Amino acid sequence: MSDKSFLRAQYDREGYAIYNDVIDRELIAEASDHVDWLLEQNPDLRPEQLHNNLMTDDPFWVRLISDDRLLDIAEEFIGPNIALFASHYISKPPTDGQPVLWHQDGSYWPLDPMEVVTLWLAVDDSLQENGCMRVIPRTQNMELHEMKRHTEEDNVLNSRIDPEFVNEEDAVDIELTVGSVSVHHPNIVHGSNPNNSDRRRCGLTIRYIPTSTRILSDDKWPSAFLLRGNPVEGVNQYLDYPRFDPKKHMAFSGCEEWS
Repeated sequence: MSDKSFLRAQYDREGYAIYNDVIDRELIAEASDHVDWLLEQNPDLRPEQLHNNLMTDDPFWVRLISDDRLLDIAEEFIGPNIALFASHYISKPPTDGQPVLWHQDGSYWPLDPMEVVTLWLAVDDSLQENGCMRVIPRTQNMELHEMKRHTEEDNVLNSRIDPEFVNEEDAVDIELTVGSVSVHHPNIVHGSNPNNSDRRRCGLTIRYIPTSTRILSDDKWPSAFLLRGNPVEGVNQYLDYPRFDPKKHMAFSGCEEWS
């Protein structure tokens, strides 16, 4: 069995898979700089809250999520016609990084049908000690449940799945080295612990959809980019790629090509 076949089989069976050493250190270093730059531009935001509304006019962000190495992985799960639904940096600072409580992604998302795959790109080493993602394997076979508001403790989503659907004894830590990627299903129950260590834990979530999946929104979706292949007529309206402006944007390798 090839590595691709093995990983796809694991995803189908367990709800997640891990691809090691996908993105080179140079690009990851730029992604790390990008997080710092975003926080400078948005000082009122927690570093766990760098959402897709910030990427509409951000050439580096679009360059990163459209990297062929990431799209090649996404294509294995959703086919050759690929669009972006959303992307989100979750950067947990040292000593006070907030947890992500147990949840199912698809419960939050306005997608029809719920055909979507998430790639989680490690901008830092993501380890048990600094609050790596955790999954409950095989829960991708559960139906989607309503997420309940939960603010009794600081947490990234301010919500969680009903604890009756979670058996923490089954949880698996998804530890990743810098530049590696995990892939997970929209129904799988997952979360992460707080970061109480002295090391930052930053990851970039990337939600890819086939162009046949409709984004249900009355407004223009802030991260709807056509990335590979062909659109489906009448399904989504896609944004133009942002052009690089040195007065507005972070400089990066190849930014001249985005002018």
